[in-house]
Amino acid sequence: MSITIAEVRAALQTVTDSPDSGSPAASSVSRSFVKNSDIQLDGTSVTVTLRLGYPADAIAARIEQAAQQALIRAGASQAQVTVCWAVQSHAVQRGLKPLPNVRNIIAVASGKGGVGKSTTAVNLALALAADGARVGILDADIYGPSVPTMLGIAGRPASHDNKTMEPLIGHGLEANSIGFLIDADAPTIWRGPMVSRALEQMLNQTNWGNLDYLIIDMPPGTGDLALTLAQKVPVVGAVIVTTPQDLALSDARKGLRMFQKVDVPILGVVENMAVHICTQCGHAEHIFGEGGGQRMAEQYQTPWLGSLPLMMRIREQTDSGRPTMVSEPDGEAARHYRDIARKVAVGVAALPRDMAGKLPSIVVQPSS
Repeated sequence: MSITIAEVRAALQTVTDSPDSGSPAASSVSRSFVKNSDIQLDGTSVTVTLRLGYPADAIAARIEQAAQQALIRAGASQAQVTVCWAVQSHAVQRGLKPLPNVRNIIAVASGKGGVGKSTTAVNLALALAADGARVGILDADIYGPSVPTMLGIAGRPASHDNKTMEPLIGHGLEANSIGFLIDADAPTIWRGPMVSRALEQMLNQTNWGNLDYLIIDMPPGTGDLALTLAQKVPVVGAVIVTTPQDLALSDARKGLRMFQKVDVPILGVVENMAVHICTQCGHAEHIFGEGGGQRMAEQYQTPWLGSLPLMMRIREQTDSGRPTMVSEPDGEAARHYRDIARKVAVGVAALPRDMAGKLPSIVVQPSS
């Protein structure tokens, strides 16, 4: 008795990308990325190619094994599963076009400063890169650039044509920041229009190298600069970072609503500094409150990406230029960052594709 394509698809629906994340990988694949030509049947022997729309180097083997086991349980005598992935370009705000060499721009924002937005942005970018993606990061905080310190890189971007800049490289990430262009202790005393032009130049005149994702570390708040960026930068979605504290949540809601007003999808909410674990006795204490970020995600019906602990090591590692994803890639905090990054990537893959330039032009000619 042979196994059917319908039974194969039903079996794949039970496979998830991670036992912890709760974000279905193979089920979304079987609906959207597995064509009938990707399923080869020979009696009860099955060969399947799973095509993911997000980076999966770290989990491909696990998905293959889980899918094989699911197919065997469904009645296959033999099952061979191959996982491959490719990140596609997705739609941006109406009237804007994606950058030529950047498939997806993701904004990481907060309603106020001091909630760990930049630390989250850097580790999110590193976690995506650890899964195999080509990733860059743009430091959009003109008045308080921190990405150069966090990535442990310095110097001036090179220009080979006196018109464009080459990004600097830190831990495998392409990066640009106003911090590379001014002295470390020099204040940026610029008014809004000058700041906006500087950011647009750094975005459009940096020779980004065929990136799957460009993470933009947004300036804090919802002022003119943040709004201008949300309107002019072709982003596919935004990640909102907050702490559980009521004051931070109040401002984070404003940031979330700002992106909604300019038709930027919210990829999810991250709650930073959620709990402090004493390094001496192991006591857990919710210094800034508990569960506020998750409640905000539920209130606005946006994805809940997860929470991150308040740990001295995260601060020390970031200040030293070796963020958590580099210093302790197998640690508990890095696991949280990887899980959040994968949920973000899965969320991006589910967005509408960018079809600009892919549809044939229609020419209407007068009848003779």
